[in-house]
Amino acid sequence: MLGDHSSLPADRALLSQPPKTGLRCKMVLQAVGRVLRKSKAKPNGKKPATEEKKMYLEPEYTKSRITDFEFKELVVLPREIDLNEWLASNTTTFFHHVNLQYSTISEFCTGEACQTMAVCNTQYYWYDERGKKVKCTAPQYVDFVMSSVQKLVTDEDVFPTKYGREFPSSFESLVKKICKYLFHVLAHIYSSHFKETLALELHGHLNTLYVHFILFAREFNLLDPKETAVMDDLTEVLCSGGGHGGGGGDGTGSGGTGAQNHVKER
Repeated sequence: MLGDHSSLPADRALLSQPPKTGLRCKMVLQAVGRVLRKSKAKPNGKKPATEEKKMYLEPEYTKSRITDFEFKELVVLPREIDLNEWLASNTTTFFHHVNLQYSTISEFCTGEACQTMAVCNTQYYWYDERGKKVKCTAPQYVDFVMSSVQKLVTDEDVFPTKYGREFPSSFESLVKKICKYLFHVLAHIYSSHFKETLALELHGHLNTLYVHFILFAREFNLLDPKETAVMDDLTEVLCSGGGHGGGGGDGTGSGGTGAQNHVKER
């Protein structure tokens, strides 16, 4: 009975306890170790999910372009062209092409299918005008991107087209912000909608646009390498070895002639 144990002398109480306390502690520690090792190998007792194979990295698809062109030459600032003019014309063109590319798969990018704006294991959040973080679905995020960029590129105070109007001092930082958002959209298309793009036989257009966009951003340091790291494997495959990509045909992914749409009226 409990009352009997409470009345035992101290030395008898100690003797009545199991003599192998150290051994028991060792057994407990070993058991905890096994549990920890198991949790690392098999979360929740299940086998870890294998990383989904990235179809867009398959050689048969990465070699697809709409034309064979040296984009490294195309992105270089031409002589006697103002840098801001060059950034403005190309940024506007990239915006239109990314918007067009996304529109081809927009019916598949739904709130149900893409509940978050995710690229591989990276999730993006939108920040409103007050700087408040907003969790949204992928189509909502893309809509925010396209609406905000459209507002910027049509604002005469930011992207001036009239003679005598000057670019704002914050223009380069705004271009970098736009490029970051456009990269998110391109990366999402690859990560979540490449199968649909492939079924539509538009992967050559997507590759071409991506190569041109990345090489242009590299030329003028418009994208933080940490920002684009999520797609480094694709960038390495598409942009190495001379950076060939598409820029002809229907003009998708081209910043060449299309870029002249923003030249100021003289």
